Amino acid sequence: MTRQATCDVSRREVVAGSAACAVAVAAPVGAPAANNTAVASDITVSMTVNGTVRRMRLDPRTTLLDALREHLHLTGTKKGCDHGQCGACTAIVDGRRINACLSLAVMHEGGDVRTIEGLGRPDALHPLQAAFIRHDGYQCGYCTPGQICSGVAMLAEIEAGVPSYVTADLTARMQATQVEIRERMSGNICRCGAYANILQAIVDVAGGEE
Repeated sequence: MTRQATCDVSRREVVAGSAACAVAVAAPVGAPAANNTAVASDITVSMTVNGTVRRMRLDPRTTLLDALREHLHLTGTKKGCDHGQCGACTAIVDGRRINACLSLAVMHEGGDVRTIEGLGRPDALHPLQAAFIRHDGYQCGYCTPGQICSGVAMLAEIEAGVPSYVTADLTARMQATQVEIRERMSGNICRCGAYANILQAIVDVAGGEE
């Protein structure tokens, strides 16, 4: 066999072969099916979500955000940056606000999770939901569920006397001042820039300074 015969491969065939190899190498071994089909490595996670006990078979690596959205179909909790930087995925877990995209669902076994769907209904809005409507605290609305969940838990923090970085007097009763609210809500980003209206909505519910 001549040298020419052994190397008689077209450039197109080389490119096609390389692409096929790259796909084969990149594919994870034993990766779970995209349609959420249960596999042997899945575990059962149970938690109370919006007052109802929910049990799910999940890959242990599933975030709380994906469990809520993809498994329980509670799509009010939004996936924004997926890096814990925007607050769109804020949920209230055991009374505290967290970024659901940074927390694994298995970490909340037996926990109490409340999302925007569990705060109020169209015919019985939570006071902060109603205040957002009165003060036009939203524009595109994408960040609104996270803003409201964060606001509800944030006001509970103030009521419980949890200080922030701008709390001036740690011995005095906490007040929902604009300075406190701005500091405590700084982790929730509004891409539309409706911050002034969001602030007024929270101040309205808190009964603080205008």
